[in-house]
Amino acid sequence: MSVQPLLKPSTPDWSSDLARLGPQIAEEGRRCDAENRYVGANIATLKEHGFLGLAVPSELGGGGLSRIELASMLRELAHYCGGTALVLAMHTHTVAAAAWRWRYQKAPTDGLLKRVAGERLQLLSSGGSDWLPGSGTAEKVEGGYEVNALKIFASGAPSASIFMTGAVELTPEGQTAEGPTALQFGVPMNASGVSIVETWDTLGMRGTASHSVKLENVFVADAAIAARRPAGVWHPSFHLISMVAFPLIYAVYTGVAEAARDIAVAAAAKRTQPETIDAVGQLDTELAATQIAHRSMVDSMEQAQPGPETTNKVFQHRALVARSAVKTVELALVAAGGAGFFKSMRLERAFRDIQGARYHPLTDSQQQKLAGRMALGLPIDG
Repeated sequence: MSVQPLLKPSTPDWSSDLARLGPQIAEEGRRCDAENRYVGANIATLKEHGFLGLAVPSELGGGGLSRIELASMLRELAHYCGGTALVLAMHTHTVAAAAWRWRYQKAPTDGLLKRVAGERLQLLSSGGSDWLPGSGTAEKVEGGYEVNALKIFASGAPSASIFMTGAVELTPEGQTAEGPTALQFGVPMNASGVSIVETWDTLGMRGTASHSVKLENVFVADAAIAARRPAGVWHPSFHLISMVAFPLIYAVYTGVAEAARDIAVAAAAKRTQPETIDAVGQLDTELAATQIAHRSMVDSMEQAQPGPETTNKVFQHRALVARSAVKTVELALVAAGGAGFFKSMRLERAFRDIQGARYHPLTDSQQQKLAGRMALGLPIDG
């Protein structure tokens, strides 16, 4: 079966915009990290310049960028501010998945996509809270469901428009032979019962404000339920999420590693001792591994179809990118020497931010179990 490119790219000049806006984004990102506050001003700037709509198909009023182009944009943005890039990635991958469903599954996501482009809405992903098992409860009431949940790691929560999330259905109809049913839906952030719990006080990626979102007796209409799936198993929607989301998320960490390399090489250029030359060579080699793994991840996923084989490949690449990106930034500190220990060098922040690469699904042990089961021909839901 031949696969057409995801989106036909148009010509929004995001690269020129970033070159112009980048220094401002970098400085605001630095202040936000130091003061442990949200990069909201940066997101507002990107919103003003149309970045929230870059993943929307051009036919629906958006930028029409392919996933390859979106990954390049996020990687470049991370050179200026990793936190800002990660918030935008969490919005962008949600939009890109909706675009894929509209184009290839004829899903009725065009209304949402038009609103993202036209109203410049920011979509909020609930991250690991809504991975395979789901979280929170949905109790049937007249006309819909009453939802109660606490969702962690919601990057960009303070400025988001719509929270794309889910909950586990409590009704007897929700208890199938396959187990409980998880519902997927979107909730306006200004809906009654939706609040932000400010939990984000962390080592790195401080500017993302990845707080928890509390849903307390939130009404979700029957018509707002976008999907139902068995909780705890690999539903096709998660194969799609895996294929679309993780090449974009890990573009950010690749960009953080690239920026750290450039800082370290500039510092090391002032010294010509053999050990410095060796350290820079080791650094560049590790960065090459990061870039090769991520490029392979992005290029292969652009033409892939969602399914177990694609998911396995995505997470193998994710493990390689994370491992090499973390090592790259560690080596940048070595190559920079004692100067790298000072916050003014900016490697200290890169070291903290890159640690986030460890924590997105699938973590190492989960990824290895998936790869092992696939290799041995075992069911992946074991």
